[in-house]
Amino acid sequence: MSDSTAFAGPWSSLPTSLTPWIFDVIQSMGYSQMTPVQAATIPLFMQHKDVVVEAVTGSGKTLAFVVPVLERLVRRGSTFRPNEIGALVISPTRELATQIHAVFSLFLSIQPTPTRPDESTAASTPIPTYPPPLLLVSSDKSSPAQDVQRFLDTGADIVIGTPGRVEEFLIGRGKSVVGVKELEVLVLDEADRLLDLGFQTALTRIITHLPKQRRTGLFSATMTDADALSELVRVGLRNPARIVVKVQSKKSFKHISDDKSGKGEIVEERRIPAGLQNSYINCRTSEKLVQLVRVIEHEVSSHKASHFIVYFATCACVNYFYRILPKFLPNSKLFSLHGHMLPAARTRALSTFSSSLASSSSSSILLATDVAARGLDLPHVDVVVQFDPPIDPKAFSHRCGRTARAGRSGRAYVLLVGREIEYIDFLAVRKIPIRKHPVIQAGGILAERRSSELEPDDLAVTSFLSQIRDIVLTDRALNDKAVKSFVSFVRAYSKHEASYIFRIKDLDLVGVAKSFGLLRLPRMPELKDVDKMGWEDASLDWDTYAYTDKAQEAKRRESKCKPKLEKETIETRAAKRKRNTPWSQQEVNKEQKERRKLKRDRKRQWLKSQTATNHSATVPVKSQSTEDSQDEDDWDELVKEERLAKKVRKGTTTQQVFDAEFGDL
Repeated sequence: MSDSTAFAGPWSSLPTSLTPWIFDVIQSMGYSQMTPVQAATIPLFMQHKDVVVEAVTGSGKTLAFVVPVLERLVRRGSTFRPNEIGALVISPTRELATQIHAVFSLFLSIQPTPTRPDESTAASTPIPTYPPPLLLVSSDKSSPAQDVQRFLDTGADIVIGTPGRVEEFLIGRGKSVVGVKELEVLVLDEADRLLDLGFQTALTRIITHLPKQRRTGLFSATMTDADALSELVRVGLRNPARIVVKVQSKKSFKHISDDKSGKGEIVEERRIPAGLQNSYINCRTSEKLVQLVRVIEHEVSSHKASHFIVYFATCACVNYFYRILPKFLPNSKLFSLHGHMLPAARTRALSTFSSSLASSSSSSILLATDVAARGLDLPHVDVVVQFDPPIDPKAFSHRCGRTARAGRSGRAYVLLVGREIEYIDFLAVRKIPIRKHPVIQAGGILAERRSSELEPDDLAVTSFLSQIRDIVLTDRALNDKAVKSFVSFVRAYSKHEASYIFRIKDLDLVGVAKSFGLLRLPRMPELKDVDKMGWEDASLDWDTYAYTDKAQEAKRRESKCKPKLEKETIETRAAKRKRNTPWSQQEVNKEQKERRKLKRDRKRQWLKSQTATNHSATVPVKSQSTEDSQDEDDWDELVKEERLAKKVRKGTTTQQVFDAEFGDL
């Protein structure tokens, strides 16, 4: 057990020395010392052992499997055939697969070129072999068919991808092309996520397709004993070594003893990096966006923070606040990343944000969902803010772990409202320490909220909420995004896995609507019985409330007028038909209409008499009058007539057939 800022000796201290060029690449990356997870994992993985590795995010797990994979392939006695693969790495997201590919690429781009020995020494000196180029099969720039073709062109030995694309590559289009009999290593990165229900089917098919004589490694930051042990047999590990690297922090305390100092210390285990200051802010629901802006401003002014990640519950929320926040943070660059973006757009957004981390002097803010919570190595992130606690509680530590990586320091905040304060006890059980941070008032003033009745700087909050509405009023498209994000948030909240804490009936939905800047409350079941005290719709003319996009506004106006035009067209057609109908036929139709009306009246009378008969104990059912029987016959005839009339209207029969049947009425 070690602190994440501690190291476990130099790379040269490994029991088996690394290949010189691999060692040189590690040194060039600036890693002169191994982290605890690397020191514990690499020797076992190189010595033909299956491993299950659990270590906090940012502890160096990627190198812990990249180095053994390369070493096993380099030290292999023979080369692979052109259609065979030697190592397979599977990750849950395209972004993480791309990042792992980049790490492998860094090593392989610097590897030395094998040279053929002199003829005099050819018999005694073997030609050194090195891994050929690797292949990323989760690229947004290629299709599954193109993946197979690229594999044939490059002869790659290392394949990296997400479960769906890997399955298609091995068992789908590439089944008759890609050989796996000589596979040496299988790595499942973020294994707990890969073992979720969404990936089980694809993962099972892939593992069944692979040879049993292989080495397998499972790597994750959050993997409970039950999670790992229950799945080991399914994923085919054989007598695995379990490696758990925990972070500990020491706390001083006073006690009564014979020791003169009366002091001692306890060791606290934590599932987040030791260099991370994890805090929560308990605010009102309507204040959440206000507090988010103030946290960013406070961090920029007090700690000179310049790079942030802000997590939201849904993709729609990311889209909406990406449009709203620039108005309140004019000196910041905003980026968005979520699962509904096209693959190319996601790759471009992450790449642009990553490059801004290294070069930009102004603050950069990435608004994201949990698609950016796991595995992404963004070492320069200073602050993580969780606007919404994650729906999956396991994602909490992954989100926090985007900062304070590789021994650096960082800060993380989560905004909690109302009953959500109970989430703190839940995090304590999961060994995630967190401290309370004062509410931030206007001007960056920190204020401890002593009770729910204390409401600081209400005027500033009211003014802020009014500004949000003013922004939404500038474009009807913003209102559409606001409503969509609000609805998606409420639906996501109602499905929270910690439902005993995050209960929709305890959430101040009116306060949420205010924080989202809604102009009026949408119609949805969750708002049906909500007390709407304190809510007031924005005063505006919805008919003239327009889209700034001219094409979208023209479409709205057209759709608005369309129902009226359709009604007028129907009425015009009916009047035209009446004018074109001969006078004699009009009289017949009129007479038929009167007869149908008479029959409907007689039917109502008959039903009324039947009801009276059934409730009468003195009159037997069989004593119906002849007139009642006649009424019933007339009713059957009326039903038949109306049924045929419907067929005429639908066009399944002709008016002549109808007239032949009922024209004599």
